[in-house]
Amino acid sequence: MPTPTNNELRRLSIRFEGEVQGVGFRWTTRKLANELGLAGWVRNEWDGSVSMELQGTNDQIARFFGKLAHAWGYYQPDYIIAEKEDIEPIEAENLFRVRF
Repeated sequence: MPTPTNNELRRLSIRFEGEVQGVGFRWTTRKLANELGLAGWVRNEWDGSVSMELQGTNDQIARFFGKLAHAWGYYQPDYIIAEKEDIEPIEAENLFRVRF
C-alpha cells in the first residue's frame, strides 16, 4: 500500500513491546489521539504487548507520536514499536477508544 499524501486518511496497525502495561499507556494514547482528532483503538495483549490501530492524516499521526514521546514527563516508559504496517482506513470511524 503506498504512503498517503498529507491530507489523505492513513491507518496504521502497531504493536508496542516493553514497559507498556501498568503505566497508563492505553489511557495516555486515548487522550492524545482524541485531542488530535484521530480514530482507532488500543488494547493490552496477553503477552504483555499493546496493539493499536491509529487512523488520521500523516500530520496528525506525526503529532501523536511527538506528543507520545513526551507524555510522561520526567519518567519515560521503556518501549519499542515492534511491528507497524499500513492497513485500509475505516471511513466511518471517528473516535479513538480503549478495547478490553
